[in-house]
Amino acid sequence: MSSDVVKLEVSGYIGLITLNRPPVNAVNAEVRDRLIEIFDAATDRDDIRVLVLTAQGKIFCAGADLKQRPDPTIPGQYWHHNRTTRETGNAMKECAKPIIAAVNGAALGAGFGLMAACDIMMASESAVFGMPEIDVGLAGGAAMIHEHFGKSFTRRLMFTGDRLPASELYRLGVIDSVWPQDQLVPEAMKMAARIATKSPLGIRYAKNSCNFVELMSPKDAYRFEQNFTFELSKTEDAKEAREAQLEKRKPVFKGR
Repeated sequence: MSSDVVKLEVSGYIGLITLNRPPVNAVNAEVRDRLIEIFDAATDRDDIRVLVLTAQGKIFCAGADLKQRPDPTIPGQYWHHNRTTRETGNAMKECAKPIIAAVNGAALGAGFGLMAACDIMMASESAVFGMPEIDVGLAGGAAMIHEHFGKSFTRRLMFTGDRLPASELYRLGVIDSVWPQDQLVPEAMKMAARIATKSPLGIRYAKNSCNFVELMSPKDAYRFEQNFTFELSKTEDAKEAREAQLEKRKPVFKGR
């Protein structure tokens, strides 16, 4: 499998992931396999504490590659395609390291889904978002975006294929911030650098907590997080953080 379709550069505990399939960074099987490989590996890599996902060119991702649609007449082909598609998002959510989206242009369909699977979402002023599957006679994407929108807006996007500008998603509280094109990735890297200074164990538990409390009642979620806090309180990193605050210095975390 070629690594060229998705590039990974690691520096200062930050992994910069760049979609690299000109002209529109359409997602095909090779892209999905490479993304899954990167996110799975990142969980175990000590040199990566945060990931930033962006793309080359002026389009973040125009969606799934329509030239590589599975053939429903070939037994098993469609189900294999669907499984890999699901696992791309699962790999991102299950990755122990936070993922920041730096959406540099249009994010449509599968591209919108890639952003939605990230933990923090930032976009350029030129970015637009939509679920255009309905325009090619298909339907899909609600599972990827429903947690970010209310009932009416999710259905509007699904039924109309409308494209929303980054400013509208910011107004709705869906994305963290909107930046001029040339400032987007630098600002995402600044955010990543801030997170990379935190306790690696604390961040791992924090992401796990964010994922699971969404599925729980408030009572169960509170208890779940308290258990995490108790376990973290016994770690070397927690002790180092407390001592650093008392000594008014920067902590040196070891991830244990």
